[in-house]
Amino acid sequence: MVPATIRLTSTLAPKEVANLSAVPLLMPRDFDLTSLRDLGIAVSNTPGAADAATANVAMYLLLGALRRAWIPSVALRKGEWRGRMGLGFDPEGKVLGILGMGGIGGAFAKRAAGFDFKVQYHNRRPVGPEKNLVGASYVSFEELLGTSDILSLHLPLTQATRHLIGSKEFGMMKDGVIIINTARGPIIDEQALVDALNSGKVFSAGLDVYEKEPEIHKGLVDNGSVILLPHIGTATYETQYKMEALVIENLRSAVESGTLVTPVAEQKKCKLQYD
Repeated sequence: MVPATIRLTSTLAPKEVANLSAVPLLMPRDFDLTSLRDLGIAVSNTPGAADAATANVAMYLLLGALRRAWIPSVALRKGEWRGRMGLGFDPEGKVLGILGMGGIGGAFAKRAAGFDFKVQYHNRRPVGPEKNLVGASYVSFEELLGTSDILSLHLPLTQATRHLIGSKEFGMMKDGVIIINTARGPIIDEQALVDALNSGKVFSAGLDVYEKEPEIHKGLVDNGSVILLPHIGTATYETQYKMEALVIENLRSAVESGTLVTPVAEQKKCKLQYD
């Protein structure tokens, strides 16, 4: 088993690569796909298997962030009643902006609609009705930032999306915005998020992923307005089973036909070759 944090590059000899086994993961951000392609090695991931579980965690974080529920929770464990919790917000009528309307983003929109959010989204391109079951409005990136009461991130980490949300983008948002991230930590510039929280620009945040995990920015840990989870979006029995089953399907397909069931986008035309 290869740890999901290993970075595979062309420095690995083919013999070394041949000894690597399957790793269930959603987004192969730690793999040098170009080098693997050059070595004739195909890569698959587990899309769809974690959509529901990750969307559920995002919903948990969103509802908690609306109330800044971590503050009274910690107070109770200290023997205090409520602590300095202050008032929170109801979800009804709030504008929820979803950045990335793939499988997880769509599942999250479906759940949010049950709480009467007004849902809007931005994606590389508008999605069809089969992926937009709640009729969410498609808006530009700039409009999404400027008009959303809550911004929830559901997009992959690429060179283009690294630090996509930074000081400039926080400046474009409403005062008191809420940030949810269950996608990938480096999409947000964490120092910029800490600054926005400290200034009051961001009311609260719910995070399951971090820029340098497992390290978490001290400014986030020390801020009671932030709900923190240790990347548990897929940590359920059912979801792990679905992910592992899909890994096995890919392995079987590779052995029997030389192709993968769910190849990564960069390698959809890659065919395995055996001596």
